[in-house]
Amino acid sequence: MLRKLTSIILTAALAVGLSACGAKESNNANAGGAASTEAGKVTLKFATDASYAPMESMDKDKIVGFDVDFLDAVMKEAGYDYKLDNTGWDPLFADLGSGNHKYDGGISSISITDERKQTFDFSVPYFESVNMILTKEDKPVKDALELKGKKVAVQGGTTAETLMKGILGDDNANLKRFDSNTLALMELESNGVDAVVADFAVVQAYVQQNPDKKFNAIYDRTNFASEYYGILLPKDTDPAVKEKIDAAVEKVRASDEYKTMYKKWIGVEPDTSNLVTAK
Repeated sequence: MLRKLTSIILTAALAVGLSACGAKESNNANAGGAASTEAGKVTLKFATDASYAPMESMDKDKIVGFDVDFLDAVMKEAGYDYKLDNTGWDPLFADLGSGNHKYDGGISSISITDERKQTFDFSVPYFESVNMILTKEDKPVKDALELKGKKVAVQGGTTAETLMKGILGDDNANLKRFDSNTLALMELESNGVDAVVADFAVVQAYVQQNPDKKFNAIYDRTNFASEYYGILLPKDTDPAVKEKIDAAVEKVRASDEYKTMYKKWIGVEPDTSNLVTAK
């Protein structure tokens, strides 16, 4: 997503009461979420916030989306069994940032940032994203700077919020923060705001799913730079586990399978050239 830049303070506060330790390469019951199957195959437990279609969302009682298909391919390539739980956004960070985490990783359109690297580890990048601006067709803008003086909706705590704070100002009453992009988009539909800023995958999916509604979606690569998603890992992750996950991510993102899932969920062909050099 370019998701929430969760603070270390919030992480520590929410983490109280969560238990267990980090993933270990072992055939015994592992600390953290990792446990062994009957065949001795390590099972890793992952957390997500399934409210960010098309990357991760709920289809009845099933978690679906690009990240879900990608994680499945990576775990198969790495030789792990796995379990994926819908925990919500803040609990995901709280658990993995604690010393007694019950999950071994998180996948939820999580952008790799320097701030997050202070508290967590990441896999190598697996997805390139950038924020987009969405307005109604009768109120177009050319770039993010034209949003000054306008009411803009974002999902609170995301990098979209960070970007717009830089443009509008942190205390600007025109910057409207919502708990989800769905609520932000609903506010645009009801004319409560002039624009929504969100990840391109979310914006594109919304426009495609609402062809009868007239929207104007634009890229502004001058003011909105590319960001990269990684699988979130605790700082105490066994290096052997991270090495296997990284190798599997690199293998999958270079595969035809990656192209297929990208086309399925994002609707276009992927360009992975920047992923190879991104850190």
